[in-house]
Amino acid sequence: MTAPQSAHGRLALTVCCLAVLMVGLDSTALNVALPVMRRELDASIAGLQWVVDAYNLVVAALMLLAGSVGDRTGRRRTLRAGVAAFVAGSALCGLAPGLDTLIGSRVVQALGGAVIAPVSLSVITHTFPDRAERSRAIGMWSGTFGIGLAVGPLVGGVLVAAEGWRSIFWINVPVGLAVLALSARHLPESRTPAPRRTDPLGQFLVIALLGCLTYAVIDAPHRGWASPVVLGCLAVAAASLTTLIPYEHRRRDPLIELGFFRSVPFTGSVVVSLAAFAALGGFLFLSTLYLQDVRGLSALSAGLWMLPMPVATVLLAPVAGRLVARHGPRLPLVLAGLATVLSGLSFAVLHAGSSVALLLLAYGLFGAGVGLVDVPATGLAVAGMPRARAGVASAISTASCRVGVSVGVAVMGAVLSAGLGRTPGTGDAAVFADATRPAWWIVTGCGAVVAILGVLVTGPRARGTAREASAGEAPVEEPQATEAPAGPRGTRSRTAPGAPGGIPGNSLPKASRRAGIETLHGVEENFLPPRDV
Repeated sequence: MTAPQSAHGRLALTVCCLAVLMVGLDSTALNVALPVMRRELDASIAGLQWVVDAYNLVVAALMLLAGSVGDRTGRRRTLRAGVAAFVAGSALCGLAPGLDTLIGSRVVQALGGAVIAPVSLSVITHTFPDRAERSRAIGMWSGTFGIGLAVGPLVGGVLVAAEGWRSIFWINVPVGLAVLALSARHLPESRTPAPRRTDPLGQFLVIALLGCLTYAVIDAPHRGWASPVVLGCLAVAAASLTTLIPYEHRRRDPLIELGFFRSVPFTGSVVVSLAAFAALGGFLFLSTLYLQDVRGLSALSAGLWMLPMPVATVLLAPVAGRLVARHGPRLPLVLAGLATVLSGLSFAVLHAGSSVALLLLAYGLFGAGVGLVDVPATGLAVAGMPRARAGVASAISTASCRVGVSVGVAVMGAVLSAGLGRTPGTGDAAVFADATRPAWWIVTGCGAVVAILGVLVTGPRARGTAREASAGEAPVEEPQATEAPAGPRGTRSRTAPGAPGGIPGNSLPKASRRAGIETLHGVEENFLPPRDV
């Protein structure tokens, strides 16, 4: 892949790639450190769940807002604020004296994490006016994020083995400071003259819904489902949902476009993303505990044993694109679901003495499922959507991935806690392996959902609902490009008023089979943000 040609473009791309590399590494390196945190902080399973989900919940809740904030206040300014928050949160995590402080610091870190991916993508799309250069730049940006996710377990294992679990947070500080220094000089400033209006009440309801639901699921194994706290959280979550739906339906610029759900492919994309990434979140949470607490491996060895998963993901992601281009989304979705099912079944029968070959095969199968699911799921989300709505559709689908990760960690961790709570002697490897078994069946079920929906939401009748949903949308006038204020080096960015998600109105190319996604109204895969974990 040829790098973008201009020196200014290369520097801006470097800044954005460093930012998402930092986030990608942090996302998967953390999981390798969880067993060590558990021992050193005397943390319960629920405590470890909150270390992961405190971050995921905030990112999921704020991701839809982040792009519009960048459009309104300036993309460079917003990105720098996000990186600063991520660095500050990372430093606080590294200094945390106890579990509660660590969880609170993860919230600070998440305030930055919610901003970095969507706004850095927006910066790139506004830095490269040439379509070919823009496609190459976004491909490099997305690939960098994928590399961060892939090497995260290994890097995390090396850091934990050498310096302890705090080092996985400290490593973000020099990288983040470098991003801040480079962005001050080499990123252009741009904003949208007529951005979408913010939706503070809708945002509050989303936070209340996700936060209360997750708290109830995580806390129920300890308090009991009938406890007043758990029932109260479930009641607040239900009230938030029943208020959110009619409220968003009435708004002119809603946080969530409910009309999209009339499209069966779009709804299928959201459910597939929820199921696939719930399996991923639970898988990462459980597998590192399995490797270190059941198999007795070190953090470094655990990172090495997990390598088949990211390797399979990286190798099969482009294969998924080619399959979608030639056969549509059904085949890769079915294959992704079947791979996840086989992996879940393999882990369901594993125990402390299972063969290494079976374990590595199970990791490879799960990685294959992750690699095959993302491109077709994203393609379903934007298929048939009007050009001016495609960015919003992909943003909702991407946010559902974060919600899925949060739900997966909450549910499967709760299942594990319930299993350990019923059995004395939780330090025994066989007991721990038995307690995880129901969670692996949940992973298997998630894979089955992906495979079944891959068949149900890709047929002619389903595609017809996408066209009907598109026709039912209010016509949106194609915006004219305008120039934002000059950047620090006199660079101007062409932006389109009202373009969703920070994507310029004139940057959406025609449908491209080479991109690996067949869509109506032409939204290339390259213009969709990475579905981070």
